[in-house]
Amino acid sequence: MTAPGQTIAADRLEKTVASIFVGCGIDPAEAAVTASDLVAADLEGVASHGVMLVPMYVKRLKAGSVSTRSRGAIVSEAAAIAVLDAGDVLGQVVARQAVALAVQKAASAGAGIVAVRNAFHFGTAGRYARLIAERGCVGIVASNTRPLMPAPGGAEALVGNNPIAIAAPADGDFLPEVDMALSASAMGKVRLAEAEGRSIPQGWAVDDQGIATTDAAVAIRGMLLPAAGPKGFGLAFMIDLLCGGLSGGALGAEVRPLYGDPAEPYRCSQLFIALDVGTFGPLEAFRHRTAAQLERVSNSKKAPGVERIFAPGALAHAARTASAGRLSLPASTIEGLLQAAGLAGVEIDNCNS
Repeated sequence: MTAPGQTIAADRLEKTVASIFVGCGIDPAEAAVTASDLVAADLEGVASHGVMLVPMYVKRLKAGSVSTRSRGAIVSEAAAIAVLDAGDVLGQVVARQAVALAVQKAASAGAGIVAVRNAFHFGTAGRYARLIAERGCVGIVASNTRPLMPAPGGAEALVGNNPIAIAAPADGDFLPEVDMALSASAMGKVRLAEAEGRSIPQGWAVDDQGIATTDAAVAIRGMLLPAAGPKGFGLAFMIDLLCGGLSGGALGAEVRPLYGDPAEPYRCSQLFIALDVGTFGPLEAFRHRTAAQLERVSNSKKAPGVERIFAPGALAHAARTASAGRLSLPASTIEGLLQAAGLAGVEIDNCNS
């Protein structure tokens, strides 16, 4: 495929990853969408949500906890809302379906809200908030996860690090976007550190007794810490209620471990919100004012020693631009892809084939 540490063209990697999913029985179009979304995370510098996930996805596809179907089912619907049962279909596929439905409803009702149950991991929430924003709406996307974080001062995992992303339309090269898990760091980054034999920073995690650790392996067996203490925990708690409660899906420990038994469905719950900007006022005026605020942040006074200030969304855009459509994969990720290809019965030594 490629030598460890060498770069690979993103389009070549997308074709490789898509071929692995096709080998698992995924429709070629849906395989291409999923591969594109995973590679996009790597291009934006979020390797924890990129192609390192492929081996886990493949194990679940082969074990049957992830479905090879192409759509979730609408189980209830009204003018501005819908509830989707994802039926364990690949998260990126159902996320695209939920985005389209939320935007469609926002166009007629001013707002579109789609709650999803029995869902699977969808990568970065920000990608779907941005897709909504590209369609002239404010996009808000959230998901719950299995319990990973204790309450402040606690030693029992009660809520997931439940990511939330918000994006808005704007003129210019990039859209304003916030995408954050509500732990001090994402579990994917801890797993990446473990795979690469690195320690993690103090303040990211505790062991299963609530004692601070910088050992990635110990952190995986233990718990992540909430970002900003009680603020992060409280927001994660409410996202859990909104995602699982509105969808009628899993809450708290009803969401199963992503890296647990590959035959057991993950069952997370998600929420997609589209607010049609044109319903509130002229879209072009909003886009212009938003761009002006981004520029205001970017051009603000810098502290000593700081070369550049990044407005929300600018860092991901800068990473995409700097990548020039190429990325470097660590040896652990390459080995994982080769193993996943073997499970899928796909030959990927020649990625252009």
